Amino acid sequence: MTYCLGIKVKQGLVAIADTRITSGSDVTIKKKLFVMQKEQCSMFIMTSGLRSVRDKAMVYFEELLDSNLDNYNKLYKAVNAFGEQVKRVAEEDRESLEKAGFKFNLNTIIGGQMKDDEEHKLFLLYPEGNWVELGAGAPYVIIGNAAQGKAILNRSLNTESSLKLCLKAGFLSFDSTRISAADVDFPIDVALYENGSFNMVEHHYGQEDLGKVSAQWDLELKKALKNISNQWMDAAFNKLGKSSKKRKKA
Repeated sequence: MTYCLGIKVKQGLVAIADTRITSGSDVTIKKKLFVMQKEQCSMFIMTSGLRSVRDKAMVYFEELLDSNLDNYNKLYKAVNAFGEQVKRVAEEDRESLEKAGFKFNLNTIIGGQMKDDEEHKLFLLYPEGNWVELGAGAPYVIIGNAAQGKAILNRSLNTESSLKLCLKAGFLSFDSTRISAADVDFPIDVALYENGSFNMVEHHYGQEDLGKVSAQWDLELKKALKNISNQWMDAAFNKLGKSSKKRKKA
């Protein structure tokens, strides 16, 4: 399984991707975050699904960009182009993959800004090659193992959130997923982009970098749980106590 998170706020973009690849009992570490940074071209791509589909589509896509980068003056055009490469791989490999028992699958998050984009963009691309753009009503998207990490993002993020808050909440979202899912783990790759800067940076974090933050969050959660009022539970537990007394008398 995979954990990839893309966040879009007014200030810019945050991308977080784990690096664990699980195949049966084999576990390997491979990048799931691809960053392209050129003049007036800043873009990241994160994928969840069959690694062979991802690698082949990326090779085709990079060839397109190398020869025709000027054609992709807006990010949606690059997203369309990547979708076409995913469909191309589907035509070439779907039948043989499905005969071997593998479901053709690749979900992709693409974010960034090209020279004619008025602002930074964030897209979710489906295996069929169609996409949706993330806007003000949905500041983030997760692909892969999404269930455990949504709560903190839903509670803490909005379009006005700072990039620092996004990265902090994003890491804690990943950490919640890591604790609950055996197939998501360190290291993680992070990309940061500030709107209009055309400067996307990438950073790599291992468990040794963020273990203390994870431990601090664990303690803070336990403290918060203890500090929540018990008064609201009294009515229910009073009923329980009365029931216990009746049974003892009987």
